[in-house]
Amino acid sequence: MIGMFLYDEQSDRELVTLIRESDEKAFAALYKRYNGVLFLHARRLLEDEDEAKDALQELFTKFWIKRQEIEIRSSLSAYLYAALRNQILATFSHKKVMEKYIDSLQQFLEEGQCMTDDWIREKELREQIEKEVALLPAKMRKVFELSRSINLSYKEIAFELDISDKTVKKQMNNALRILKHKIYLVLAFLLFF
Repeated sequence: MIGMFLYDEQSDRELVTLIRESDEKAFAALYKRYNGVLFLHARRLLEDEDEAKDALQELFTKFWIKRQEIEIRSSLSAYLYAALRNQILATFSHKKVMEKYIDSLQQFLEEGQCMTDDWIREKELREQIEKEVALLPAKMRKVFELSRSINLSYKEIAFELDISDKTVKKQMNNALRILKHKIYLVLAFLLFF
């Protein structure tokens, strides 16, 4: 290292050459030289001071990490402005993705709440139907369960219980009439509460 090396007096090209050799003081001089104007540019584009600071930090961090790979075809200032613009575009893109994600998550949670409410109501309705079926007279309950739970036809139920088809039909009609009336009241309660 040269004794009283004045980094501030070095050209941009000389600073970049030194930075490629991992000279931290050269990097600090480059940062000092461009930080102010790049910050003003970033703040004007982003309209937010904190986001501008974040964009600059990201820009200079990437510059240091990729210091040995960087190829500057024109001037350093043009390179830094272009890199900053790309960083800001990436920030905008990331914000849009995050906004879409948040909107999607919010919609999912809202729909999930509705689905949960529907599921709870459906569960309560099923439980209430089971209670009402249990309150039916024994023979009527047996006919109803064989028809609805086991899916037997009226003829199969008549054969199983050794009763006529007409009796099965009458028992089912009575069971449905009773259950419709009671379930209607339960439904009205569940829908309004």
